[in-house]
Amino acid sequence: MSNSKKIWYAIYVKSRTEKKVAVELMYENVDHYLPLIKRLKQWSDRKKWVEEPLFRSYIFVNIEPTDYFRVLQVQGVVKYISFEGNAVPIPEPQINAIKYYLEENDPENIDNVKWEKGQKVEVISGSMTGLLGELVEIHGKHKVKVEIDIVGSTLLIHIPKNKLRLL
Repeated sequence: MSNSKKIWYAIYVKSRTEKKVAVELMYENVDHYLPLIKRLKQWSDRKKWVEEPLFRSYIFVNIEPTDYFRVLQVQGVVKYISFEGNAVPIPEPQINAIKYYLEENDPENIDNVKWEKGQKVEVISGSMTGLLGELVEIHGKHKVKVEIDIVGSTLLIHIPKNKLRLL
């Protein structure tokens, strides 16, 4: 393997093909991450838990520059998310933030800070350390809901207060 460093990018894929493209990326040995979330779906006759992409039509790839065009050859891949014609690198802390959001359990917390909607906050522990967001809801004594911008989308996360500090 070369000395070049892998970089995370977001790719846009055809609608409802996220899981198929992830399998294709796996066959091509492309390091990728498709964040999935379980949702309860209701049909007229039943309810069922299904795994859906957290971000519809997006998959993250962690590649070296030499793999850039190879990823575009994968069936179902439309394009890289780009700005002014250049693929936008995704900072690793943002990828870790998504993973944290999907995996985090609820630790205990007690504090006397006055939490209010609209306050700016910074994550101070865990894999999301350093990410900034805005407090949008307060959930009891221990948790809050924070809005964090990632890949041009807004990710709303529930996070324990003890992992945040007010800015």
